[in-house]
Amino acid sequence: MKMQNKQERREKILLGLERNYKKLLEFKKQKNSVIVILREGKIVHLKP
Repeated sequence: MKMQNKQERREKILLGLERNYKKLLEFKKQKNSVIVILREGKIVHLKP
């Protein structure tokens, strides 16, 4: 696989992950449920 194809694929994957993250945050706000993240090796629950 050429380097340019790998770079394009990587950019598309990162864009998709970013869009999915935004949709997740919107969903959590609508449902008023907590967001669970890992911060400094500890599990943290955040309210949207």
